[in-house]
Amino acid sequence: MKFIKEPLNQFIRLETSSSIILFATTISALILANSPLGSNFLGIWKNDITISVPGIELSKPILKWINDGLMAIFFFLIGLEIKREILTGELSHVKKASLPVFAAVGGMVTPALLFTVLNMGQSGSQGWGIPMAADIAFTLGILKMLGNRVPVGIKVFLMAFAIIDDLGAVLVIAFFYSSNLVWLYIGIALAIVALLLFLSKKGFYSKYLFFLIGIIVWILLLKSGIHATIAGVLMALTIPLRRDADTSSFYDTGKENLDRFLEDCERQNDKKAKKILTKKQLEALDELEEITEKTAPPLQYIEHRLHGWVSYLIMPLFALANAGVVFSFNGESNFSLSTNIALSLVIGNAVGIFLFSWLSVKLKMAELPQNVSFKQLIGVSFLGGLGFTMSLFINNLAYTDDTLIDSAKIGILIGSFVAGLTGYLILKFTLPVEKNKRHT
Repeated sequence: MKFIKEPLNQFIRLETSSSIILFATTISALILANSPLGSNFLGIWKNDITISVPGIELSKPILKWINDGLMAIFFFLIGLEIKREILTGELSHVKKASLPVFAAVGGMVTPALLFTVLNMGQSGSQGWGIPMAADIAFTLGILKMLGNRVPVGIKVFLMAFAIIDDLGAVLVIAFFYSSNLVWLYIGIALAIVALLLFLSKKGFYSKYLFFLIGIIVWILLLKSGIHATIAGVLMALTIPLRRDADTSSFYDTGKENLDRFLEDCERQNDKKAKKILTKKQLEALDELEEITEKTAPPLQYIEHRLHGWVSYLIMPLFALANAGVVFSFNGESNFSLSTNIALSLVIGNAVGIFLFSWLSVKLKMAELPQNVSFKQLIGVSFLGGLGFTMSLFINNLAYTDDTLIDSAKIGILIGSFVAGLTGYLILKFTLPVEKNKRHT
């Protein structure tokens, strides 16, 4: 059981701590945007950065480099998580995956339909994909506030649900928020990805080669009309989940190199010499690093290394660049759009996630996680309406008009806050306090 719980706890600790940084950068963006420095702060992201190499020149505002470039890494991590969960995780068995799948379908279809109905005949109808997404960092952060009262089943369900929800968002972006497609570039990119999949299946993998080809695929999709972040997901599918060395080899080689390292340390009598490493010590460290990388499957190794960068740098930077919105009271904001998005996030997700989950359990197509009740599932369903990161991302794809973008941002922020607060309060009053206290 410890084998299962420890990686889960490490993931939750990383996500919950990153949610604090994400919240701080969001508040900072809002304060700066509405301060005397607002025009300068918002103007920073509009400055162009040009990258030029022979035959290719890319010139984009900083905001686009973040949303098209850095967020491709975010989507790459999502792709790795999806592949791992499908192959070995909560989505690898029908029984485990059923409830999160039904919940995710409800959490995508119902908010989209509700927004379409509420916004019918009004401007901004193309934003139906905005209320479909869930933000795992904030939701796990809220669960952390409830402490040990939260059953492990709720945390596992939320993570599996969020991963499926992210997969749905990726498909929505690829099929509905892409335009003016250049099929030649798409075909070349898919052919390259297919070749990498073939090589990976045959046992060939080189992180340097895959990295360089990943950049080529990103550029091809950037020029094709499909959003460039999809390149991240496609490249994640090519990363193998296999090991070149087993744990016993790691132990034997590791012990041998550590013994060599210590023996060389004992030979060093000069205090000054001990401050730097000898050639033998450096060689031992190199071999340890090499066997460490070979022991962990490439997919798992990259995911582990990348998670911190995405959680602590890319997502907060994305929030800082995208969450800044000027609260205008001069009639320029589209209040109706803000309201419709907020209601779709809160009501649409709560009703859709709970209703689809409840029906799947009652029809014996799925089962509730251990120690989780339907009352608690209502709270979790509200947490599913905390969209934020992916909602802001789709907002930038759905609209080009600044008024619609800013109005949608307000709806996302308000809806996410209400959904998160409501979910927290419901769970606070439905979790069995006394029972959990006796176990802690």
